[in-house]
Amino acid sequence: MEAVIKAGGKQQRVKTGDVIEVELMKGIGDTVEFTPLLVIDDDGATHAGKSAASATVTAKPLGEKKGDKVRVLRFRPKTGYNSQIGHRQQYTLLEITDVKMGSGAKKNSAAKPAAKSAPKSTPKSTAKSTAKAAAKPKASAKKSASPKAGAEG
Repeated sequence: MEAVIKAGGKQQRVKTGDVIEVELMKGIGDTVEFTPLLVIDDDGATHAGKSAASATVTAKPLGEKKGDKVRVLRFRPKTGYNSQIGHRQQYTLLEITDVKMGSGAKKNSAAKPAAKSAPKSTPKSTAKSTAKAAAKPKASAKKSASPKAGAEG
């Protein structure tokens, strides 16, 4: 089973046994739990939204690590300006121990919202048509008012 999680402003696709690097997490315990954005189960079916909200991804922290050094050099010719800046991002290493689907996820959940959305679309379309009908006379009144103002000036 695979999942897409969001950690540190980035999304990563994980499965059980993966070791991932996320931005530094301070004060975490023995385990970390994530709520995935998307879950792909063993059958190949994709669950997202409400059906994926009940799923959990459990990870165990392995330690901290520094990333590669990034060097920034600023140089202005003929002025004597020269500046160097370096940066190393710190990461937390996490081992994904488990990806679980919750009890709320069902394979037939995709068919149910489609049936519910059909009745809702009918009142909206009638509301839009009445709004358009009400807006048309106002638009024609504005058009007739603008030529009169132009004729007087």
